[in-house]
Amino acid sequence: GIIDEDSFLKQTVLLAEEREKMFFKVLDRSPKGFSVCVFDTLDRIQHMFFRYLDKSHPANKGKESEKYKNIIEDFYVEADRLVQRVIEKTDDKSIVMVMSDHGFTQFKRGVNLNTWFFQNGYLALKDGKSISGDWFKDVDWEKTRAFSLALSGIFINRKGRESHGVVNDGDELQNLKQELISKLSGLLDKDAGETAIRKIVDTERMYSGPYTFDAPDLLVGYNTGYRNSWACATGRVTESVFEDNTRQWSGDHAVDPGIVPGVLFANRKINSESPDIKDIAPTILKLFGIPVPSYMKGKSLI
Repeated sequence: GIIDEDSFLKQTVLLAEEREKMFFKVLDRSPKGFSVCVFDTLDRIQHMFFRYLDKSHPANKGKESEKYKNIIEDFYVEADRLVQRVIEKTDDKSIVMVMSDHGFTQFKRGVNLNTWFFQNGYLALKDGKSISGDWFKDVDWEKTRAFSLALSGIFINRKGRESHGVVNDGDELQNLKQELISKLSGLLDKDAGETAIRKIVDTERMYSGPYTFDAPDLLVGYNTGYRNSWACATGRVTESVFEDNTRQWSGDHAVDPGIVPGVLFANRKINSESPDIKDIAPTILKLFGIPVPSYMKGKSLI
């Protein structure tokens, strides 16, 4: 509400035009080698204007919902025009790849996992309180085993990692994770009659590397239309687990990745029916004759 949609659009267009100028200047300066640029215009537009694609979206309540109903498609047309300009700028020897890092979907209902944890005995509040403020104000960490912060992560209050951790590594940790996976997978939003959570992923079983200890212990695969609520993202406990998302930010992609696949265009035939974002770096290294490090999980697409 600080600026209106018209002002937001003008700012977005100005940034997009500036980014294009920067990118084509780089291309002029780089007759050989590698050039890359991130164009995040479609991301900004879809976050803020997705409500126009669905008149039933809670964010439309009390708001005009016709003026920009074609704005997302219009910006995709502009993105196609940009790809055309790049193709025309490069020669037959150049390899051009266009990729998105995610797709988009509705964000109609927020889920407060911290409230669910409180109601189900995994998170405790001090002094008999039933709601709390931002950043886990009034949380009794000595009696709390799980909490959620940001958009899709669940953290176990682990000893040796959290300052007031209570859950031991080993069987206690593993049993708690499996218990939460079992209870939260398929979580039903009774008011909407929809499944809010498709699946929960144990990050220990899926990821590896030096930073996994500090990562969330579980990742939430939300269904279309759902995401951590704004209150959950800032560590609040509220009265209800589910609430309508009425903010301008009406589209998102912090959901089960299978719901929001990205796209890849290339001017060369690739060797995969299902390319992955992890394949891009090994592809670039191989094109330049550089050995692909063994710790990279992707593979060259060309």
